[in-house]
This record gives sequence, structure tokens and C-alpha cells, in this order.
Amino acid sequence: MDINKIVNQNIARNMNGRTSLPPGMIKLADALNELLKKKDFNSITAAQISRTAQVNESLIYRYFKDKRGALHFLLHNYMVDFMQDIGRQLKQGKGALNKLRVLIRGHITMYDANRVFAKILLLEVRNFPGYFESDTYELIKSYGRFMTAIINEGVESGEIRNDIALSRIRNMIMGGIEHACMAPVIFGYSISEESVDDLFKLLFQGIASPENPVG
Repeated sequence: MDINKIVNQNIARNMNGRTSLPPGMIKLADALNELLKKKDFNSITAAQISRTAQVNESLIYRYFKDKRGALHFLLHNYMVDFMQDIGRQLKQGKGALNKLRVLIRGHITMYDANRVFAKILLLEVRNFPGYFESDTYELIKSYGRFMTAIINEGVESGEIRNDIALSRIRNMIMGGIEHACMAPVIFGYSISEESVDDLFKLLFQGIASPENPVG
């Protein structure tokens, strides 16, 4: 599974065939991004977004249907950027465990460096059922399938043990990432290198094949 192909397909779907986005749409997305640095999503109004963007409030409904649509649009763009970056990093990776290490570190680094992205994905979107019917969620699922493909590669090569379901390994990795990042995102402190190293030890010593132990 090619992560860059997934990204390009989702860019095309999000753009609806347009070669460029309307300036007002970009201003609204940027305004919401700025507001999310200081406030939680539920306390932000459509009027505040439009005032910050210095555009007419009606443009929110024209481009996004509502402010939650703008949130999904912002998350989608962050996911596309993240997956493009990970795709570039993985071109140098050899071996499934090494690729997973790149993926996990890239995921955590993105959360640590961009707290708006982290807040949206970890705290803001999942409490609303409409998220699970959105194009953005389809992109998130594509990312999960890509991770599963790497795990499967490791099972087939003998790097990763074959007695645990691929989906359970993927869920353990995703859950480990989120729990390592949740408190720092909520309380505003940095994600420590020690916690990342400990996560690698716990995950890889648990999933590595007995014939190919990791240190």
C-alpha cells in the first residue's frame, strides 16, 4: 500500500476537482486554526471565526456547511501534510520494525509540534457522530490500513510474531501513541524523549518475533 497514493486520492476528493481554494475558505480555516490555539472548539462560534478571518460569516456555510465542517477540513489538511511527510521518511526505511519506528516517531513528533492538530484529533472530533461519516475519517482509516500493511509485511518477513491478529497489533500501537501524548496535549507540556523510548521498548519487545528479538 502506497501512502503517497492514498494522500493524492484524498487531496483530489477534498478539492472536488478545483485547482485552487477560494481565498475566503483559506482565511476561515486559518482563523479557526488560530482560535483553536487558545480555546476549545465548542466555545468558538461561527461569528468569531468569520471576524478573525475578516470575511462574511455566510462563507462558512457556503464552503463548509457549518463550523464543524471547517474543523474537519482543517484536520484533513493536517492529515494530508502528515502523511506526505511520513511517506517521504519511509522511502529510506528498510524492514517493517524500522518503518513502524519511523511512523510512530513521526506521529508523536507531529502531535508534539502541532498542538492544534493533536487537539482536533484526540479531543475535538470523536465526540460527534458525524465525524465517522466524513471524508476525513476515511483518510484516518486509510492511515490505519497503511500501518496494518507494514505490520503484515513484518509478519511475512518473520520480523513480527504471527500469533497476534494484525488489527490488535495496530490498535495497540495507536493506543500507545495516544496515551503517550494525551496528557501532554491536555496540560500543555512537551512529550519527553524518555516516554517515546519506553513506548518503543514496550511495543517492539511485545510484537517482535522470538527469532528476531529487539533490544
